Amino acid sequence: MATPLRSNRDFRLLWLSGLFAVLGGQMSALALPLLILRTTGSAVQAGAVGTVSVCALLVTMLPGGVMADRVERRRLMRLCDAGSLAAVTALTIAVWYGHAPMVLVLLVATSGAVLSSIYAPAAFGLMRAVVPPDQMGTATARLQARTATVKMVGPLVGGALFGIHEVLPFAAQFLGLLLSTLCIALVRTRSAAKARAGSVFSRRELTAGLTFLWQLPYLRTVLLVFGLGMNFAFGALTFTALAVFSDNGTSGLGSGFVITCVSAGSLAGALLAPKVAPDRHARALIIATCWSCVLTAASLAWISSAVLAGVLCALCMCLSTIASIGFLSTLLIVTPEDRIGRVQSAAGFLSSVVQPFGPLAGGLLLATLGTRSAFGVIGCVLAVSATVVTLSSAVRAGASPPPEGPERPQTTEEPPARTAAAAPPVHDAAAGPGAL
Repeated sequence: MATPLRSNRDFRLLWLSGLFAVLGGQMSALALPLLILRTTGSAVQAGAVGTVSVCALLVTMLPGGVMADRVERRRLMRLCDAGSLAAVTALTIAVWYGHAPMVLVLLVATSGAVLSSIYAPAAFGLMRAVVPPDQMGTATARLQARTATVKMVGPLVGGALFGIHEVLPFAAQFLGLLLSTLCIALVRTRSAAKARAGSVFSRRELTAGLTFLWQLPYLRTVLLVFGLGMNFAFGALTFTALAVFSDNGTSGLGSGFVITCVSAGSLAGALLAPKVAPDRHARALIIATCWSCVLTAASLAWISSAVLAGVLCALCMCLSTIASIGFLSTLLIVTPEDRIGRVQSAAGFLSSVVQPFGPLAGGLLLATLGTRSAFGVIGCVLAVSATVVTLSSAVRAGASPPPEGPERPQTTEEPPARTAAAAPPVHDAAAGPGAL
């Protein structure tokens, strides 16, 4: 009988490692633009930090997946932690001495994004080795609950520490990374791909994850419709709601309440997911998420209460989180062990690439069409996505692995003591619906 997750030592260490690292990252994510604003007084330069981070993450996400399938994953995670520690140490020292130039801040933000794009697929690959397939849904839900909680608490703590002294959020991030590195060092499980990936910048390797996803109609349809379409439309929906319920920027109370509700919905979904077995009901949950977003868009066109708007957005986010956990669990189980890094990176790339454009589209619709028409157009886009998912035979059929091609030659060095075995394929890792 499989060891329960609460008794799984390596899973607890992975959970704690992520807790420390994400908490530190959330604190510095708020503190970095505040530091630039205080130092230069330029909102443009402060905003550039976030833009550079997002661009660096998207550009390096696919190569990061290849790297996670080339190097033993626990070792790769430790190297990423060491790199992050070096960057944060340099920034902390610079802030302490009152001289943190914009170039250094951008370098730290860029290096953090690049290392994250490598670390994340390696972490998923290692979790695949640590957690049995029948516990993957619960494990994914616990990771999501951890992240959702930290995203609610981290910026608040980071802002409070920055108010005391500007160096404190970065010192806290350094401590978090140090504890994260220690937790990963204590993990006993090793995860090395049996057939090591080729060159990091080979077109074949960069597209291997996308090719695998395209071969499975279920994964392909859900990612294109639920991951791309719904993420884009929901981003436009939430931004439009924030603008409307802040009285066009004159009040932060209504918009702040909506943001809090969205975060609370994500946390509630992660906590509820283990009770509803999302990997077994992924199709129903995805369809429910899509149509709840359609109803929310229609309702927001007519209501004027920020409280009701927040509750509706929280419901959408709750359902989305549960559905995303179910989909991610299925993805991790049906993906061959030697391609888990590239496939996870490809899925994350597809889910993330459109997110920056949703708020822009929402703002343009609001400025040109007005409140009701903007919500109406967004609702129509959501309705099209919901209809496709509902009627799709591929989504109805669920996930099954593609036929295996000829086995690739063994190119890895001898694996460490406990190397991940490929889990048997069975039938059915944020910002909004489809954030996988």
